Amino acid sequence: MNNPGFFTITLGVSLLCTACGSVGPDYNRPTVADIPTEWKIAASWQQASPADGIPKKEWWKTFGDKKLDELEANCLKENPNLKAAVARLDQALAQSNAHGAGATPTVALNAGASRSLISANRPLGNYAVPNNSTVQNDFKPNVTVSYEVDWLGHVRRDIESARASAEQAAADRENVRLVLTAQVASAYFQLRQLDEEISFVTSSITLQEKVLDLTRIRQENGAAAESDVLLQSAMAESSSAQLELLKNQRKQAEDLLATLTGVPAASFSLSSGTLPVAPPVVPAGVPANLLERRPDIASAERAMAAANAQIGVAKAAYFPSLNLTPALAGFESNNLSTLFSTPSLVWSIGVQASQNLFDGGRNRAGVDFAKAGYVVALANYRQSVLVAIQETQDALNTLHGLSAAKQKQEAAVRNQNRAYEITVLRYKEGLDNALTLATIQQNQLSALRVQSQIRGGLFLSAVSLLKALGGGWQDSEMNENSRTMN
Repeated sequence: MNNPGFFTITLGVSLLCTACGSVGPDYNRPTVADIPTEWKIAASWQQASPADGIPKKEWWKTFGDKKLDELEANCLKENPNLKAAVARLDQALAQSNAHGAGATPTVALNAGASRSLISANRPLGNYAVPNNSTVQNDFKPNVTVSYEVDWLGHVRRDIESARASAEQAAADRENVRLVLTAQVASAYFQLRQLDEEISFVTSSITLQEKVLDLTRIRQENGAAAESDVLLQSAMAESSSAQLELLKNQRKQAEDLLATLTGVPAASFSLSSGTLPVAPPVVPAGVPANLLERRPDIASAERAMAAANAQIGVAKAAYFPSLNLTPALAGFESNNLSTLFSTPSLVWSIGVQASQNLFDGGRNRAGVDFAKAGYVVALANYRQSVLVAIQETQDALNTLHGLSAAKQKQEAAVRNQNRAYEITVLRYKEGLDNALTLATIQQNQLSALRVQSQIRGGLFLSAVSLLKALGGGWQDSEMNENSRTMN
Protein backbone atom coordinates (compact mmCIF):
# COMPACT_ATOMS: atom_id res chain seq x y z
CA MET A 1 0.00 0.00 0.00
CA ASN A 2 3.01 2.30 -0.18
CA ASN A 3 1.61 4.14 -3.16
CA PRO A 4 1.83 7.96 -3.35
CA GLY A 5 -1.45 8.15 -5.28
CA PHE A 6 -3.42 6.71 -2.36
CA PHE A 7 -2.11 9.29 0.10
CA THR A 8 -2.50 12.13 -2.40
CA ILE A 9 -6.18 11.39 -2.90
CA THR A 10 -6.83 10.92 0.83
CA LEU A 11 -5.01 14.12 1.76
CA GLY A 12 -6.77 16.08 -0.96
CA VAL A 13 -10.19 14.92 0.16
CA SER A 14 -9.44 15.80 3.79
CA LEU A 15 -8.18 19.27 2.90
CA LEU A 16 -11.19 19.89 0.70
CA CYS A 17 -13.57 18.91 3.48
CA THR A 18 -11.76 21.12 6.01
CA ALA A 19 -11.43 24.16 3.80
CA CYS A 20 -15.11 24.44 2.86
CA GLY A 21 -17.60 25.97 5.27
CA SER A 22 -21.15 24.83 5.86
CA VAL A 23 -23.86 26.02 3.49
CA GLY A 24 -26.90 27.74 4.91
CA PRO A 25 -27.22 30.40 7.62
CA ASP A 26 -25.46 30.01 10.95
CA TYR A 27 -27.92 30.00 13.84
CA ASN A 28 -28.20 33.01 16.10
CA ARG A 29 -30.66 33.01 18.95
CA PRO A 30 -33.27 35.69 18.18
CA THR A 31 -34.10 38.57 20.44
CA VAL A 32 -37.67 39.34 21.44
CA ALA A 33 -38.61 42.95 20.92
CA ASP A 34 -40.73 44.93 23.38
CA ILE A 35 -40.19 42.57 26.30
CA PRO A 36 -41.03 44.54 29.49
CA THR A 37 -38.30 45.38 31.96
CA GLU A 38 -40.45 44.74 35.02
CA TRP A 39 -43.80 43.33 36.07
CA LYS A 40 -46.88 45.49 36.44
CA ILE A 41 -47.60 45.17 40.16
CA ALA A 42 -49.71 47.47 42.33
CA ALA A 43 -47.64 49.85 44.45
CA SER A 44 -49.29 48.62 47.64
CA TRP A 45 -48.02 45.09 47.07
CA GLN A 46 -44.30 44.62 47.67
CA GLN A 47 -42.51 41.93 45.69
CA ALA A 48 -40.23 39.77 47.85
CA SER A 49 -36.71 38.83 46.77
CA PRO A 50 -35.57 35.75 48.73
CA ALA A 51 -31.88 35.06 48.71
CA ASP A 52 -32.22 31.71 46.98
CA GLY A 53 -33.57 33.34 43.80
CA ILE A 54 -35.05 30.90 41.33
CA PRO A 55 -37.23 28.14 42.84
CA LYS A 56 -35.62 24.76 43.29
CA LYS A 57 -36.36 21.89 40.92
CA GLU A 58 -38.72 20.31 43.48
CA TRP A 59 -40.58 23.60 43.68
CA TRP A 60 -43.65 22.11 45.41
CA LYS A 61 -41.62 21.51 48.57
CA THR A 62 -41.75 25.25 49.24
CA PHE A 63 -45.35 24.69 50.39
CA GLY A 64 -44.17 22.47 53.26
CA ASP A 65 -46.87 19.82 52.84
CA LYS A 66 -45.60 16.25 53.20
CA LYS A 67 -48.69 14.72 51.60
CA LEU A 68 -48.22 16.91 48.54
CA ASP A 69 -44.56 15.86 48.40
CA GLU A 70 -45.64 12.22 48.43
CA LEU A 71 -48.18 12.73 45.64
CA GLU A 72 -45.63 14.59 43.51
CA ALA A 73 -43.10 11.80 43.94
CA ASN A 74 -45.69 9.22 42.86
CA CYS A 75 -46.58 11.32 39.84
CA LEU A 76 -42.95 11.57 38.71
CA LYS A 77 -42.54 7.84 39.16
CA GLU A 78 -45.79 6.46 37.74
CA ASN A 79 -47.44 8.99 35.43
CA PRO A 80 -47.74 7.49 31.91
CA ASN A 81 -47.49 10.85 30.14
CA LEU A 82 -44.14 11.55 31.77
CA LYS A 83 -42.89 8.07 30.92
CA ALA A 84 -43.86 8.70 27.30
CA ALA A 85 -41.98 12.03 27.32
CA VAL A 86 -38.86 10.29 28.67
CA ALA A 87 -39.15 7.64 25.95
CA ARG A 88 -39.47 10.36 23.29
CA LEU A 89 -36.29 11.94 24.63
CA ASP A 90 -34.52 8.59 24.43
CA GLN A 91 -35.67 8.29 20.82
CA ALA A 92 -34.41 11.78 20.01
CA LEU A 93 -31.02 11.07 21.61
CA ALA A 94 -30.69 7.81 19.68
CA GLN A 95 -31.63 9.56 16.45
CA SER A 96 -29.11 12.31 17.14
CA ASN A 97 -26.39 9.70 17.69
CA ALA A 98 -27.41 7.99 14.45
CA HIS A 99 -27.10 11.26 12.53
CA GLY A 100 -23.78 11.95 14.22
CA ALA A 101 -22.43 8.68 12.78
CA GLY A 102 -22.66 10.30 9.34
CA ALA A 103 -19.52 12.29 10.12
CA THR A 104 -17.41 9.14 10.38
CA PRO A 105 -16.42 6.57 7.74
CA THR A 106 -18.13 3.21 7.49
CA VAL A 107 -15.62 0.39 7.80
CA ALA A 108 -16.51 -3.20 6.88
CA LEU A 109 -14.50 -6.38 7.22
CA ASN A 110 -15.15 -8.84 4.41
CA ALA A 111 -13.95 -12.35 3.81
CA GLY A 112 -14.68 -14.74 0.97
CA ALA A 113 -13.55 -18.21 0.02
CA SER A 114 -14.56 -20.25 -3.02
CA ARG A 115 -13.51 -23.32 -4.96
CA SER A 116 -14.64 -23.58 -8.57
CA LEU A 117 -14.26 -25.72 -11.67
CA ILE A 118 -13.56 -23.89 -14.93
CA SER A 119 -14.94 -25.57 -18.05
CA ALA A 120 -12.51 -26.90 -20.65
CA ASN A 121 -15.05 -26.05 -23.36
CA ARG A 122 -15.37 -22.39 -22.50
CA PRO A 123 -14.91 -19.90 -25.35
CA LEU A 124 -11.29 -19.50 -26.36
CA GLY A 125 -9.45 -16.32 -25.58
CA ASN A 126 -6.45 -17.35 -27.67
CA TYR A 127 -6.88 -19.99 -30.43
CA ALA A 128 -3.21 -20.87 -30.23
CA VAL A 129 -3.62 -22.03 -26.62
CA PRO A 130 -6.11 -24.83 -25.89
CA ASN A 131 -8.46 -24.60 -22.87
CA ASN A 132 -8.18 -26.97 -19.96
CA SER A 133 -10.59 -27.88 -17.23
CA THR A 134 -9.25 -26.30 -14.04
CA VAL A 135 -10.19 -26.48 -10.39
CA GLN A 136 -8.99 -23.49 -8.33
CA ASN A 137 -9.42 -21.81 -4.99
CA ASP A 138 -9.97 -18.12 -4.34
CA PHE A 139 -9.45 -16.61 -0.84
CA LYS A 140 -10.26 -12.88 -0.46
CA PRO A 141 -10.08 -11.24 3.00
CA ASN A 142 -10.29 -7.42 2.82
CA VAL A 143 -11.40 -4.23 4.53
CA THR A 144 -13.60 -1.68 2.78
CA VAL A 145 -14.08 1.95 3.77
CA SER A 146 -16.85 4.23 2.48
CA TYR A 147 -17.28 7.89 3.36
CA GLU A 148 -19.38 10.87 2.24
CA VAL A 149 -17.10 13.87 2.06
CA ASP A 150 -18.82 16.69 3.93
CA TRP A 151 -17.20 19.39 1.81
CA LEU A 152 -20.18 21.77 2.06
CA GLY A 153 -21.31 20.93 5.57
CA HIS A 154 -24.40 18.95 4.56
CA VAL A 155 -23.68 16.29 7.17
CA ARG A 156 -22.70 18.87 9.77
CA ARG A 157 -25.97 20.74 9.31
CA ASP A 158 -27.88 17.47 9.53
CA ILE A 159 -26.13 16.61 12.81
CA GLU A 160 -26.75 20.15 14.08
CA SER A 161 -30.47 19.81 13.34
CA ALA A 162 -30.69 16.38 15.01
CA ARG A 163 -28.94 17.60 18.15
CA ALA A 164 -31.21 20.63 18.38
CA SER A 165 -34.21 18.32 18.04
CA ALA A 166 -32.88 16.13 20.85
CA GLU A 167 -32.41 19.19 23.04
CA GLN A 168 -35.96 20.19 22.16
CA ALA A 169 -37.14 16.77 23.33
CA ALA A 170 -35.28 17.31 26.61
CA ALA A 171 -37.05 20.63 27.10
CA ASP A 172 -40.38 19.01 26.20
CA ARG A 173 -39.78 16.38 28.86
CA GLU A 174 -39.14 19.09 31.44
CA ASN A 175 -42.26 20.91 30.31
CA VAL A 176 -44.36 17.75 30.73
CA ARG A 177 -42.82 17.32 34.18
CA LEU A 178 -43.63 20.92 35.10
CA VAL A 179 -47.21 20.77 33.81
CA LEU A 180 -47.94 17.46 35.57
CA THR A 181 -46.48 18.51 38.91
CA ALA A 182 -48.42 21.79 38.70
CA GLN A 183 -51.62 19.84 37.97
CA VAL A 184 -50.98 17.63 41.00
CA ALA A 185 -50.42 20.65 43.24
CA SER A 186 -53.50 22.44 41.90
CA ALA A 187 -55.73 19.40 42.33
CA TYR A 188 -54.36 18.80 45.82
CA PHE A 189 -54.96 22.37 47.02
CA GLN A 190 -58.39 22.36 45.41
CA LEU A 191 -59.18 19.20 47.38
CA ARG A 192 -57.88 20.73 50.61
CA GLN A 193 -59.95 23.85 50.03
CA LEU A 194 -63.02 21.63 49.62
CA ASP A 195 -62.06 19.84 52.84
CA GLU A 196 -62.16 23.17 54.66
CA GLU A 197 -65.49 24.13 53.10
CA ILE A 198 -66.91 20.72 53.99
CA SER A 199 -65.75 21.24 57.57
CA PHE A 200 -67.40 24.67 57.74
CA VAL A 201 -70.68 23.40 56.28
CA THR A 202 -70.67 20.37 58.59
CA SER A 203 -70.13 22.59 61.64
CA SER A 204 -72.82 24.96 60.43
CA ILE A 205 -75.29 22.09 60.03
CA THR A 206 -74.58 21.03 63.62
CA LEU A 207 -75.32 24.54 64.87
CA GLN A 208 -78.40 24.83 62.68
CA GLU A 209 -79.78 21.57 64.05
CA LYS A 210 -79.22 22.81 67.60
CA VAL A 211 -81.10 25.99 66.78
CA LEU A 212 -83.82 23.85 65.17
CA ASP A 213 -84.18 21.90 68.43
CA LEU A 214 -84.36 25.19 70.32
CA THR A 215 -87.02 26.50 67.92
CA ARG A 216 -89.13 23.39 68.39
CA ILE A 217 -88.94 23.82 72.17
CA ARG A 218 -89.96 27.46 71.76
CA GLN A 219 -92.87 26.37 69.56
CA GLU A 220 -94.03 23.85 72.16
CA ASN A 221 -93.97 26.64 74.75
CA GLY A 222 -95.87 29.00 72.44
CA ALA A 223 -92.88 31.33 71.95
CA ALA A 224 -92.37 30.46 68.26
CA ALA A 225 -94.63 29.79 65.30
CA GLU A 226 -94.66 26.67 63.14
CA SER A 227 -93.24 28.76 60.29
CA ASP A 228 -90.15 29.41 62.41
CA VAL A 229 -89.58 25.66 62.70
CA LEU A 230 -90.08 25.17 58.97
CA LEU A 231 -87.71 28.02 58.15
CA GLN A 232 -84.96 26.67 60.39
CA SER A 233 -85.50 23.13 59.07
CA ALA A 234 -85.24 24.40 55.49
CA MET A 235 -81.98 26.14 56.40
CA ALA A 236 -80.47 22.89 57.74
CA GLU A 237 -81.66 20.93 54.70
CA SER A 238 -80.21 23.52 52.32
CA SER A 239 -76.86 23.30 54.08
CA SER A 240 -77.00 19.50 53.82
CA ALA A 241 -77.56 19.83 50.07
CA GLN A 242 -74.50 22.10 49.83
CA LEU A 243 -72.53 19.50 51.73
CA GLU A 244 -73.41 16.78 49.22
CA LEU A 245 -72.33 18.99 46.32
CA LEU A 246 -69.01 19.73 48.00
CA LYS A 247 -68.40 16.04 48.65
CA ASN A 248 -69.02 15.30 44.97
CA GLN A 249 -66.53 18.00 43.93
CA ARG A 250 -63.99 16.56 46.36
CA LYS A 251 -64.41 13.11 44.84
CA GLN A 252 -63.69 14.52 41.39
CA ALA A 253 -60.51 16.21 42.66
CA GLU A 254 -59.52 12.96 44.33
CA ASP A 255 -60.07 11.02 41.09
CA LEU A 256 -57.93 13.53 39.19
CA LEU A 257 -55.10 13.06 41.70
CA ALA A 258 -55.38 9.30 41.25
CA THR A 259 -54.99 9.59 37.46
CA LEU A 260 -52.09 12.03 37.73
CA THR A 261 -50.24 9.71 40.10
CA GLY A 262 -50.82 6.66 37.92
CA VAL A 263 -53.38 4.93 40.17
CA PRO A 264 -56.89 3.76 39.13
CA ALA A 265 -59.45 6.16 40.58
CA ALA A 266 -61.41 3.31 42.19
CA SER A 267 -58.32 2.28 44.20
CA PHE A 268 -57.33 5.74 45.43
CA SER A 269 -58.44 7.66 48.49
CA LEU A 270 -57.10 10.62 50.40
CA SER A 271 -58.06 11.42 53.98
CA SER A 272 -59.36 14.87 54.90
CA GLY A 273 -56.97 17.64 55.74
CA THR A 274 -56.47 21.39 55.68
CA LEU A 275 -54.60 23.93 53.61
CA PRO A 276 -51.16 24.99 54.87
CA VAL A 277 -51.04 28.17 56.92
CA ALA A 278 -49.95 30.38 54.03
CA PRO A 279 -48.54 29.98 50.51
CA PRO A 280 -44.83 30.64 49.99
CA VAL A 281 -43.62 34.00 48.73
CA VAL A 282 -42.41 33.49 45.15
CA PRO A 283 -39.70 35.71 43.65
CA ALA A 284 -40.83 36.70 40.16
CA GLY A 285 -37.54 38.21 38.99
CA VAL A 286 -37.57 40.20 35.75
CA PRO A 287 -39.50 39.22 32.59
CA ALA A 288 -36.33 38.51 30.60
CA ASN A 289 -35.48 35.66 32.99
CA LEU A 290 -38.40 33.69 31.58
CA LEU A 291 -36.35 33.03 28.46
CA GLU A 292 -33.97 30.94 30.56
CA ARG A 293 -36.42 29.39 33.03
CA ARG A 294 -39.38 28.12 31.01
CA PRO A 295 -38.95 24.74 29.31
CA ASP A 296 -41.64 25.47 26.71
CA ILE A 297 -39.69 28.54 25.60
CA ALA A 298 -36.49 26.48 25.51
CA SER A 299 -38.29 23.88 23.39
CA ALA A 300 -39.49 26.53 20.94
CA GLU A 301 -35.99 28.00 20.72
CA ARG A 302 -34.41 24.60 20.02
CA ALA A 303 -37.05 24.01 17.33
CA MET A 304 -35.79 27.20 15.68
CA ALA A 305 -32.21 25.95 15.78
CA ALA A 306 -33.23 22.66 14.17
CA ALA A 307 -35.27 24.44 11.48
CA ASN A 308 -32.37 26.80 10.75
CA ALA A 309 -29.98 23.87 10.23
CA GLN A 310 -32.46 22.26 7.84
CA ILE A 311 -32.07 25.27 5.54
CA GLY A 312 -28.40 24.34 5.15
CA VAL A 313 -29.30 20.71 4.51
CA ALA A 314 -31.72 21.78 1.79
CA LYS A 315 -29.26 24.20 0.17
CA ALA A 316 -26.55 21.54 0.03
CA ALA A 317 -28.68 19.67 -2.52
CA TYR A 318 -27.79 22.36 -5.09
CA PHE A 319 -24.15 21.29 -5.07
CA PRO A 320 -22.37 18.11 -6.14
CA SER A 321 -22.13 15.25 -3.68
CA LEU A 322 -18.67 13.87 -3.13
CA ASN A 323 -18.20 10.31 -1.97
CA LEU A 324 -15.15 8.24 -1.28
CA THR A 325 -15.96 5.11 -3.26
CA PRO A 326 -15.51 1.97 -1.24
CA ALA A 327 -11.78 1.93 -0.60
CA LEU A 328 -10.51 -1.61 -0.48
CA ALA A 329 -7.39 -3.08 1.06
CA GLY A 330 -6.80 -6.79 1.46
CA PHE A 331 -5.38 -9.97 0.00
CA GLU A 332 -6.37 -12.45 -2.65
CA SER A 333 -4.75 -15.81 -3.31
CA ASN A 334 -5.58 -19.27 -4.56
CA ASN A 335 -3.63 -20.82 -1.71
CA LEU A 336 -3.87 -20.22 2.01
CA SER A 337 -0.10 -20.52 2.42
CA THR A 338 0.49 -17.46 0.22
CA LEU A 339 -2.63 -15.50 1.21
CA PHE A 340 -0.86 -12.90 3.33
CA SER A 341 2.27 -12.53 1.22
CA THR A 342 3.13 -9.32 -0.61
CA PRO A 343 2.19 -10.58 -4.08
CA SER A 344 -1.32 -11.34 -2.78
CA LEU A 345 -1.90 -7.71 -1.72
CA VAL A 346 -4.78 -5.87 -3.42
CA TRP A 347 -6.14 -2.34 -2.90
CA SER A 348 -8.23 0.29 -4.61
CA ILE A 349 -9.43 3.83 -3.84
CA GLY A 350 -11.40 6.44 -5.70
CA VAL A 351 -13.65 9.48 -5.40
CA GLN A 352 -17.04 9.84 -7.04
CA ALA A 353 -18.90 13.11 -7.59
CA SER A 354 -22.46 13.54 -8.83
CA GLN A 355 -24.48 16.62 -9.70
CA ASN A 356 -28.12 16.95 -10.68
CA LEU A 357 -28.49 18.94 -13.90
CA PHE A 358 -32.27 19.17 -13.82
CA ASP A 359 -34.71 18.27 -11.06
CA GLY A 360 -37.84 20.18 -12.03
CA GLY A 361 -37.47 22.66 -9.14
CA ARG A 362 -37.28 19.99 -6.42
CA ASN A 363 -34.24 21.53 -4.73
CA ARG A 364 -35.71 25.05 -4.82
CA ALA A 365 -38.92 23.73 -3.27
CA GLY A 366 -36.91 21.99 -0.57
CA VAL A 367 -35.12 25.24 0.34
CA ASP A 368 -38.40 27.20 0.34
CA PHE A 369 -39.96 24.56 2.58
CA ALA A 370 -37.04 24.74 5.04
CA LYS A 371 -37.15 28.56 5.13
CA ALA A 372 -40.89 28.52 5.77
CA GLY A 373 -40.32 25.99 8.56
CA TYR A 374 -37.92 28.42 10.23
CA VAL A 375 -40.45 31.25 9.98
CA VAL A 376 -43.03 29.01 11.66
CA ALA A 377 -40.57 28.08 14.42
CA LEU A 378 -39.68 31.75 14.97
CA ALA A 379 -43.35 32.73 15.25
CA ASN A 380 -43.97 29.88 17.71
CA TYR A 381 -41.02 31.02 19.80
CA ARG A 382 -42.24 34.60 20.01
CA GLN A 383 -45.76 33.41 20.82
CA SER A 384 -44.36 31.22 23.62
CA VAL A 385 -42.62 34.24 25.11
CA LEU A 386 -45.76 36.37 24.93
CA VAL A 387 -47.86 33.64 26.56
CA ALA A 388 -45.26 33.21 29.31
CA ILE A 389 -45.32 36.93 30.09
CA GLN A 390 -49.12 36.93 30.11
CA GLU A 391 -49.36 33.89 32.41
CA THR A 392 -46.86 35.35 34.87
CA GLN A 393 -48.51 38.76 34.90
CA ASP A 394 -51.95 37.19 35.37
CA ALA A 395 -50.69 35.07 38.28
CA LEU A 396 -49.10 38.12 39.93
CA ASN A 397 -52.28 40.14 39.51
CA THR A 398 -54.40 37.31 40.92
CA LEU A 399 -52.12 36.91 43.94
CA HIS A 400 -52.27 40.64 44.60
CA GLY A 401 -56.05 40.73 44.32
CA LEU A 402 -56.59 37.67 46.49
CA SER A 403 -54.15 38.94 49.13
CA ALA A 404 -56.18 42.13 49.45
CA ALA A 405 -59.47 40.21 49.43
CA LYS A 406 -58.19 37.82 52.12
CA GLN A 407 -57.68 40.64 54.62
CA LYS A 408 -61.13 42.07 53.97
CA GLN A 409 -62.82 38.67 54.15
CA GLU A 410 -61.13 37.82 57.44
CA ALA A 411 -62.63 40.99 58.89
CA ALA A 412 -66.00 40.03 57.43
CA VAL A 413 -65.85 36.57 59.02
CA ARG A 414 -65.01 38.03 62.42
CA ASN A 415 -67.98 40.37 62.20
CA GLN A 416 -70.31 37.60 61.00
CA ASN A 417 -69.25 35.29 63.84
CA ARG A 418 -69.87 38.05 66.37
CA ALA A 419 -73.22 38.87 64.79
CA TYR A 420 -74.24 35.21 64.97
CA GLU A 421 -73.34 34.96 68.66
CA ILE A 422 -75.36 38.06 69.46
CA THR A 423 -78.35 36.99 67.36
CA VAL A 424 -78.51 33.55 68.99
CA LEU A 425 -78.61 35.16 72.42
CA ARG A 426 -81.26 37.62 71.30
CA TYR A 427 -83.28 34.81 69.72
CA LYS A 428 -83.20 32.79 72.95
CA GLU A 429 -84.51 35.86 74.78
CA GLY A 430 -87.20 36.41 72.17
CA LEU A 431 -85.70 39.70 70.96
CA ASP A 432 -85.05 38.50 67.39
CA ASN A 433 -87.26 36.35 65.20
CA ALA A 434 -86.38 33.15 63.30
CA LEU A 435 -85.97 34.94 59.97
CA THR A 436 -83.30 37.21 61.38
CA LEU A 437 -81.45 34.27 62.87
CA ALA A 438 -81.68 32.26 59.63
CA THR A 439 -80.34 35.19 57.64
CA ILE A 440 -77.40 35.60 60.00
CA GLN A 441 -76.67 31.87 59.84
CA GLN A 442 -76.67 31.88 56.06
CA ASN A 443 -74.46 34.95 55.90
CA GLN A 444 -72.00 33.42 58.35
CA LEU A 445 -71.73 30.20 56.35
CA SER A 446 -71.29 32.13 53.11
CA ALA A 447 -68.55 34.26 54.67
CA LEU A 448 -66.69 31.20 55.92
CA ARG A 449 -66.91 29.50 52.53
CA VAL A 450 -65.71 32.60 50.71
CA GLN A 451 -62.80 32.85 53.15
CA SER A 452 -61.85 29.25 52.39
CA GLN A 453 -62.19 29.85 48.63
CA ILE A 454 -59.90 32.86 48.83
CA ARG A 455 -57.32 30.86 50.77
CA GLY A 456 -57.51 28.07 48.23
CA GLY A 457 -57.24 30.61 45.43
CA LEU A 458 -54.03 31.98 46.94
CA PHE A 459 -52.45 28.52 46.86
CA LEU A 460 -53.68 27.86 43.33
CA SER A 461 -52.30 31.22 42.19
CA ALA A 462 -48.96 30.49 43.84
CA VAL A 463 -48.84 27.22 41.89
CA SER A 464 -49.74 29.09 38.70
CA LEU A 465 -46.99 31.62 39.32
CA LEU A 466 -44.37 28.95 39.97
CA LYS A 467 -45.45 27.15 36.80
CA ALA A 468 -45.44 30.40 34.82
CA LEU A 469 -41.91 31.09 36.03
CA GLY A 470 -40.74 27.69 34.84
CA GLY A 471 -40.67 25.87 38.17
CA GLY A 472 -37.15 24.65 38.85
CA TRP A 473 -36.06 24.01 35.28
CA GLN A 474 -32.49 25.10 34.52
CA ASP A 475 -30.29 25.37 31.43
CA SER A 476 -27.83 23.02 33.18
CA GLU A 477 -30.14 20.09 32.43
CA MET A 478 -29.98 20.93 28.74
CA ASN A 479 -26.20 20.99 28.91
CA GLU A 480 -26.25 17.55 30.57
CA ASN A 481 -28.30 16.14 27.71
CA SER A 482 -25.90 17.74 25.23
CA ARG A 483 -23.00 15.89 26.87
CA THR A 484 -25.00 12.65 26.56
CA MET A 485 -25.36 13.20 22.82
CA ASN A 486 -21.65 13.83 22.45
